[in-house]
Amino acid sequence: MDNYFNRNENNVYSHAEFQRSLDQHVSSVMKGVYLKMTVGLVVTALVSLFCANSYAYLNFMMQNTWAMWVIFGIQFVMVIAISGAINKLSSPVAALMFYIYAILMGLWMAPLFWVYTGDSIAKTFFITAGTFGAMTVYGYCTSQNLAKFGSILMMCLFGLIIVCIVNIFLKSSSLDWIISGAGVLIFIGLTAWDTQQIKQMAATCPGAGDGRLSTLGALSLYLDFINLFLFLLRFFGGSRD
Repeated sequence: MDNYFNRNENNVYSHAEFQRSLDQHVSSVMKGVYLKMTVGLVVTALVSLFCANSYAYLNFMMQNTWAMWVIFGIQFVMVIAISGAINKLSSPVAALMFYIYAILMGLWMAPLFWVYTGDSIAKTFFITAGTFGAMTVYGYCTSQNLAKFGSILMMCLFGLIIVCIVNIFLKSSSLDWIISGAGVLIFIGLTAWDTQQIKQMAATCPGAGDGRLSTLGALSLYLDFINLFLFLLRFFGGSRD
């Protein structure tokens, strides 16, 4: 009988130790995710501000809109490359590609400073940060499985992309406002879902893959933040005109 209780006590202790170790591992990965994401946002902001203060750069972009599409195309390819080949890349290479992507985003976003006032951009950034922070905390802490909502949100996102393409030709201001509102709601939801997905992957990821996972997670949340910011900017951004 004593041996029975001793085995049970050892099993409980082992389980508690395992859970504590797992929680520490997940926490470590998530810290890496948020750190890389933050660095990526800082890189984007600095590049964007630097280019926004360059008349030559902005003038070139305004007169050669094809350059914006080229940058956008490279970004699109890089997202696919990082996401698809993440397990084949070393951790430093994956991180380097992410930061290059952040630089390209800064180049792409620089003309916003000619469209919107600096104060409205700053205000929108803080609104975005607060909203993003609340949703990523919810996604990390909730015990509710968000997988079903994530699938719905991804379908809505694809639908939104199609509508955006259609509106390029329609140029409907009313539809543009609807797109903006839908975009805000979709990326608010995706922030929570992506956070939960990253947390779940961290719980099953071997320690050797932590660096790559933190980069992939940082890219996902970075994209959520940037897109949420861009859609909110349509509501809170003050035009220079």
